[in-house]
Amino acid sequence: MKEFEIRPNPDDPDLSVTVEGIDHEGKSVETSVVTERPLTLFLNAQEIVTLMTIGDHPDLLAVGYLLNQNMLRPDDEITAVDHEPDIETIVVRTKRKTDYEEKLKKKTQTSGCAQGTVFGDLMEVFDDVKLNPDAILRTSWLYALSKKINTAPSLYLRAGAIHGCVLCEADRPLVYVEDVGRHNAVDKIAGYMFLNDVRPDDKIFYTTGRLTSEMVIKTVKMGIPILLSRSGFTAWGVDLARRAGLTLVGRARGKRFVALSGAERLIFDTDSQTVTDEHARHARKGGLPEAAE
Repeated sequence: MKEFEIRPNPDDPDLSVTVEGIDHEGKSVETSVVTERPLTLFLNAQEIVTLMTIGDHPDLLAVGYLLNQNMLRPDDEITAVDHEPDIETIVVRTKRKTDYEEKLKKKTQTSGCAQGTVFGDLMEVFDDVKLNPDAILRTSWLYALSKKINTAPSLYLRAGAIHGCVLCEADRPLVYVEDVGRHNAVDKIAGYMFLNDVRPDDKIFYTTGRLTSEMVIKTVKMGIPILLSRSGFTAWGVDLARRAGLTLVGRARGKRFVALSGAERLIFDTDSQTVTDEHARHARKGGLPEAAE
């Protein structure tokens, strides 16, 4: 795979709009804000959920969501993915007959933004996953990934209010997607990997969002052994990462990071004192990043 096989397109007019307002001094301003639209997902003939999303890569989002909710099996054959944008609907069709009426009754809300949900038996395969013990994370890769990802054109830098997730290999970002909810973004990555038969055991997963229990569960279910984030941790997220043998690195900004699980995979091949801190424009704080220019 080439670097940035998929990347955000901040110039896509369907993903953001310009809105007029006033600033803290009472002056008229125009600013970009991300779009948010519903996407109702069907698995064969059964309605599963309505997701709030920015609207790009609906096929990846739909397939990844079903995978991470245990509604698609790794050996399932998808016969079609039909997206009808006019009625905001997408249908994933499989060769296997499916019926998840009882499973849908177990749906509960999690701490995730947008439509982050977890089913009662979401962890039914969690302990069966064996992550690659030989995977490594060089600190030189971590620093290179942070710089490449945070300086790449993105909808975040255009409009803010969005999360990003990136599938990486060594120091190369491969697939970079964004969405209003971090769970949607991780599901897009899962969908891409399934549809393109991408092996997970040598990959690194990067997210801008918090390292919560559900982010850890989804990363483990995808079989990816290393999870990085610019943000912080929850205690349950750390506990689950240690239970699964997942390398969990958070607060990765500039030269700084903290590893709370799987630190044995880290190889310190760079002097952190030689690494420069990131520019304020890429600090991913606030909704008007253009003001930092």
